[in-house]
Amino acid sequence: MTEDECESCVTCGDVAVQVRVVGLLPAGLARADTGEGTEEISVALVDARVGDTVLVHAGEAIAVIGRDGQ
Repeated sequence: MTEDECESCVTCGDVAVQVRVVGLLPAGLARADTGEGTEEISVALVDARVGDTVLVHAGEAIAVIGRDGQ
């Protein structure tokens, strides 16, 4: 990934952001709604489900901070 491509990526920056999981993919990956579009993130370290809000740092979900319906 080039530097220009990464600048447009909300979830791959140095600051952790909250996103909503909108789809689970194979190999510990997920599609996440960033509020500016969707991005692919890793959910390998957390037990994320569709609808969950997760905290993402450098493209990796590091915590589930809200469950859908809770």
